[in-house]
Amino acid sequence: MNISDNLKQFLEGKKLDKITASSIADYLGISNKTLSNYVNGDAYIPLTHLNKLSNLFDVSLDYLLGLSRIQKYNDNIILEELDAKEIGNRLKTIRKEHKITQEEVAKLIGVNKSSISRYEHGETLILTVCLYTFCKKYQISSDYIVGKTNNKYLKKWFLNIEE
Repeated sequence: MNISDNLKQFLEGKKLDKITASSIADYLGISNKTLSNYVNGDAYIPLTHLNKLSNLFDVSLDYLLGLSRIQKYNDNIILEELDAKEIGNRLKTIRKEHKITQEEVAKLIGVNKSSISRYEHGETLILTVCLYTFCKKYQISSDYIVGKTNNKYLKKWFLNIEE
């Protein structure tokens, strides 16, 4: 997974626009060290922080995650807060559409079945790394999962992943 590489490349490019790492850390409500850990791959960025970066830079989550080369969907919605219940409903719907069990999803993304159940019931927000793995496997837009677009599936010719 190359989330940290994508963040690093993206944020380095944005420094040309006079946006500093300190101002980004302040915007996210985190320390400079925590931001550095995200960018260097020493910690996974929470989905809430990734959403805020998506809003700040007006780009898709799929682009920041490296799932797509599409920087922004035509119908992108800026979500200030993520709705864990809506995300859970979308995860469950997609799981059922693909006729896979919670156990199969749990094995794919490296968590236990109870975590999948908590995600699907909106009790817990899905971890970014789990969302990335799920979206990559089923070619689903992470922006769709969180409710930022109605574009459900990643388009193969825009994918930035090996098949």
